[in-house]
Amino acid sequence: MRKILGSMRKAIQKFNMIQANDRIAVGLSGGKDSTALLVALNQYQHFSPVPFSLEALTLDMGFGGMDFTPMIKLCHSLDIPYTICKTQIGPIVFDIRKEKNPCSLCARMKRGALHDEALKRGCKKLALGHHADDVVETFFLSLFYESRINTFSPVTYLDRKGITLIRPFVFIHEKEIIFSKACQQLPHIKNTCPADGHTKRAEIKTFIQSTRQMIPDIDERVLSAIQNKDQLKLWFDIQGVNHE
Repeated sequence: MRKILGSMRKAIQKFNMIQANDRIAVGLSGGKDSTALLVALNQYQHFSPVPFSLEALTLDMGFGGMDFTPMIKLCHSLDIPYTICKTQIGPIVFDIRKEKNPCSLCARMKRGALHDEALKRGCKKLALGHHADDVVETFFLSLFYESRINTFSPVTYLDRKGITLIRPFVFIHEKEIIFSKACQQLPHIKNTCPADGHTKRAEIKTFIQSTRQMIPDIDERVLSAIQNKDQLKLWFDIQGVNHE
């Protein structure tokens, strides 16, 4: 956890993610990443150069078999306000719309619901548990399936909503969370989504894992390329190529 906290603090300070007296909502899915983020931010509060408050938000997607008791107990133990937002996103996507590719619509609806609930709770910032591996996976998802060079930013301000998204784990790799003894002891919730493990993101994850056998440092190379995106944009402009 000490290493995770160090990398998280580096990201927070480099991208100026947290200002004094911020009310930050943490999107708590119950998976290993968001749970680790909540605990890490709670610990960071003790040595942060500026004071800030935390809340936890979980979307109840309307799938059966979801037990949020572990998250309720965790938030109670950390003295963090916790809200479970009941939605019908799951039934809408799978039963009503019967989407062949459900993840895109589901993601949009989840984002909207989280943003609205955070603002309703008086939180102008929403912290998400995306880590460095997610950055790389999103890059390849955009490249292969959308013909775009794109991924998410560490800090994103949504002017239409008036909310800022922050990703404090952007310098942390998934394996650091998986193999952290402290994180292994944290409670998790089993995902009951019918598409879990059968998504395009899962396919990209498999692709990257196989590519690492030929290019062990592929993650670092992609991350470096993303950080040099201004140079890449300049090259496209010179060549007259549409990079959007």
